[in-house]
Amino acid sequence: MQATLQYIRKELQELYSPGEINEFIKLIFFSLREYSFTDLILKRDEKLTPAESERVCEIVTRIKTSEPIQYILGQSEFSGLLLKVNPAVLIPRPETEELVQWIISSQKTVPSRVLDIGTGSGCIALGLKKAFAGSSVSACDISEEALVVARENAFINQLDIKFFSADILNWENYSGWGETELIVSNPPYVTIRDKSCMKKNVTDFEPHQALFAPDNDPLKFYRQIARFSSKWLTENGVLYFEINEQYGHQVVEILYSAGFATVEIRKDMQGKERMIKGIRNRE
Repeated sequence: MQATLQYIRKELQELYSPGEINEFIKLIFFSLREYSFTDLILKRDEKLTPAESERVCEIVTRIKTSEPIQYILGQSEFSGLLLKVNPAVLIPRPETEELVQWIISSQKTVPSRVLDIGTGSGCIALGLKKAFAGSSVSACDISEEALVVARENAFINQLDIKFFSADILNWENYSGWGETELIVSNPPYVTIRDKSCMKKNVTDFEPHQALFAPDNDPLKFYRQIARFSSKWLTENGVLYFEINEQYGHQVVEILYSAGFATVEIRKDMQGKERMIKGIRNRE
């Protein structure tokens, strides 16, 4: 296995940092043999099968094109769950995991009903259902392809979630909404003008429908979801957003205008304003 590790490092050293390469190695060998990094040290003298060696070569070749390793392996870890991912859904991000952990730690009681808007892979809904086993969790998306992935992830992780198709920008056209105590959304919030600053592995491979908001109206999803929530959140219900760090205070104003009584911005581990919580107060 030592020769294989040397091969991976040699092939990728001009494209990625040592830390990134170590992360690739960890993910590759977990996918191949469910090995931890400790296993790689303790079992370094083991040999790969010819099929495993061929698979490693294929993975490395695709990594060199900037294809995300999560898509190559077909899986990603999120809040202790192993999720299926493919180019129909965004790869779950650490800041989204931080959002889920914030929700879990903030709730004094288990909400009876939870709604995840724009669920993608289902990662937020699944993370919350895992923590709030007694909650009725629903999740919607406009993409049928994403819903296929989300349903499979619920099945794999044995978590009961209602997934359904709906366009939140035209939410009045869907008749199946009901009152809920907690709404969460990680909507598209990257502007097209930001695209030039982004890495190729994101812009060339991840679904643009889930990533980008229009330059002339970057907050349209937040306004619509805030308006939706002002109708369907219960008294003292809570809305959580993941946000573009550039627009935090504008989203705060949107929530206050929609009737939210208390609004809080939270920074992620990088010190960026990436999450917002609003408490609905019906008057």
